[in-house]
Amino acid sequence: MTVDHKYQKKYTNALIDSTSPYLLQHAHNPVNWQPWSEAALEQAEQEGKLLLVSIGYAACHWCHVMEHESFEDEAVAEIMNKHFVCIKVDREERPDIDHYYMSAVQLMMQQGGWPLNVIALPNGQPIWGGTYFPKESWMHNLKAVFEFYQKEPAKTKQYAQELKEGIRNISLGAELEEEIAVDASLLKTGVENWKTRFDMEDGGRVGAPKFPMPVNLDFLLYYAHLKKDDDTLKFVKLTLDKMARGGIYDHVGGGFARYSVDDKWKVPHFEKMLYDNGQLLSIYSKAFQQFKSHEFECIVYEIADWLEREMTDESGAFYSSLDADSEGEEGKFYVWQKHELKEVIDTDFELFKAYYNINKKGFWENGNYILLRDQSDENFAETNDLSLHRLQLLVGNWKYKLLKKRTERVRPGLDDKTLSSWNALVIIGLIDAYKAFNDSQFLRLALRNAEFLQQEQIKKSGKVYHSWKKGRSTIDGFLEDYALLIQAFLALFETTAEERWLKLARRLTDYVFDHFYDSNKSLFYFSEKEAGSAIGNHFQNEDNVIPAANSVMANNLHRLYLILGQPDYLVVVKKMLLNVTPHFTKYPMAYANWGSLMLKLTEPFYEVVVCGINSNLLMAEMKNEYHPNILWAHSSKESKVPILQNRFHLEEDLIYVCKDGECHLPTNSPEAARKLILP
Repeated sequence: MTVDHKYQKKYTNALIDSTSPYLLQHAHNPVNWQPWSEAALEQAEQEGKLLLVSIGYAACHWCHVMEHESFEDEAVAEIMNKHFVCIKVDREERPDIDHYYMSAVQLMMQQGGWPLNVIALPNGQPIWGGTYFPKESWMHNLKAVFEFYQKEPAKTKQYAQELKEGIRNISLGAELEEEIAVDASLLKTGVENWKTRFDMEDGGRVGAPKFPMPVNLDFLLYYAHLKKDDDTLKFVKLTLDKMARGGIYDHVGGGFARYSVDDKWKVPHFEKMLYDNGQLLSIYSKAFQQFKSHEFECIVYEIADWLEREMTDESGAFYSSLDADSEGEEGKFYVWQKHELKEVIDTDFELFKAYYNINKKGFWENGNYILLRDQSDENFAETNDLSLHRLQLLVGNWKYKLLKKRTERVRPGLDDKTLSSWNALVIIGLIDAYKAFNDSQFLRLALRNAEFLQQEQIKKSGKVYHSWKKGRSTIDGFLEDYALLIQAFLALFETTAEERWLKLARRLTDYVFDHFYDSNKSLFYFSEKEAGSAIGNHFQNEDNVIPAANSVMANNLHRLYLILGQPDYLVVVKKMLLNVTPHFTKYPMAYANWGSLMLKLTEPFYEVVVCGINSNLLMAEMKNEYHPNILWAHSSKESKVPILQNRFHLEEDLIYVCKDGECHLPTNSPEAARKLILP
């Protein structure tokens, strides 16, 4: 007889029925956790209790630490349960709640981060907050806030109201004092200011910690390519080289960790996030087109292999993340003792040791080494009197042996929920890889995932779900879901010429205008306008580790304007830009994806349309080069899509190159077409 899982533990709370692995991790805490719901807020109101909202995610190391120290402790739980209605939130499932309370904590002059812990009035308005607290400090603060609220309820409510107004101002932005038009000088000033923050020794932004920030690298590569800015090109390549060779990259299994704690890309915070690796597929594919680096090609293939091997559900969905910890230790799955490496590598160990720095440079702690490289394969081969081909064979063999050995270890926890927005980022990355290498395995993975998303996460009305797990779709989609899905479907249309992807992108775009658009600000809300919630809505304009939802939407509308010939979309795009141009010169790194849009409007941007029986072959021949300033479209039959209409001829394949509404005479020569689009 099977015993129900609810009765196998001493404690079981209301999180037990969640789809989020993070919430399920806390389902057996003695704390009476509940998921975020209107019912939980009503309970707090009825019982006269404050809310305690604790936010984190499955791969968060310090979230695990605080759980072990405080949330698993019965004495701490007693205080929490007695005075508060306790709510657990997965920030990846509910980025809207996370944004609201993160804004509050930052307004309280606290440093933001996760775990994020906030105490709020029963109506959800925050009054106190912070991040990780050691057990004694946590208990002291809980008692102090509760006692202050009991003694001074009026003061507490007044403070909460003032904080609410502050959050609203941050979330919705101030009125524009002046309109600053987009021009080339604005972009140049922003990039020149940005250069003062370039780390020209180790890449990335000066200082520690170091985050990959693929949105920034994507813009800088685009800008440097068009402007022939050698310093910026050098910086982008340096950053990508250092990341690929550093400990932040998993040299055995592929994929990047979320960030490195130092300024040398050496010691990672070991969790691997889907959103990082989807975007890094894109930037390394584009960088390969620009620099023709074999090293970048290897990175792309290894990330894709890791995604398919470890991060793909049988349905074609991609999982969200791998934990930093295994067996209660951070990084244990990824680091190596010297004796283990000697045993696995055997006769080649001395060469392996030099290649991966099994020395002072690669030493981490407790006898553990992090694999990392400090030079190119070409240099290492020459120094060690090897042919490049021989070295590459050796490295491939080492990786195979270590990966096989690593399968014997206890794996890190897997966050097996699927997020629509993050899956869309992987589709985009896979399409960029397909463009760079013309390898059908990338397109196959992208199409399989897109079919899953279309079937499981999108209703006929165009409404999207944010999360999915084991056949269960949950949580209404946010703007980031719609915007990134539209971008992914447009990329599929450009690549496959299948018009169903364009139709799907248009359906989602119509839904977004109906349910998210604010015509006064010319921006899209992050959550649906009519969605009732205790927390406020906001406009997401600043790019971070993921591009801002509004910046993605603006780039989509520019693309749709060209494909469909709808000038109304361009009008909206230009109005959207006015909200960010005043900030670009001072903080270009926070508006990098907007910067890419500005380049499209201020520099030559082409439409390359290939029509004919062999259009897909001609497209493949042209698209493997780096051309960030091109919208591609092709068809092997007559089409009613405006950009393709009346351009198909049965007798010959023709390439049309257009810019600003003007088209050159068509040619059947890819070489002749290239000459028309060279910067």
